[in-house]
Amino acid sequence: MAVNRGRVRWQCRRSLLELDLVLERFLANGFGGLNEGQLADFEDLLRCDDFELWAMINGSKPCEVERWKDMVARLRQG
Repeated sequence: MAVNRGRVRWQCRRSLLELDLVLERFLANGFGGLNEGQLADFEDLLRCDDFELWAMINGSKPCEVERWKDMVARLRQG
């Protein structure tokens, strides 16, 4: 089943300002180039709590899910 890009964009709206800024930048610069597998991984990653997701992105907590590591690196790059 194909991932709905509009739904994923909506899930990028977060309550934590720092995370919201990172996700907005990624939506503008990298989101459009994701293939279906990457998009599915991104959607799964977005199910994390805001503070947990922010900790993985800012490096204060390691990303322990192997298939998310590439996406976390992409988010760090913008």
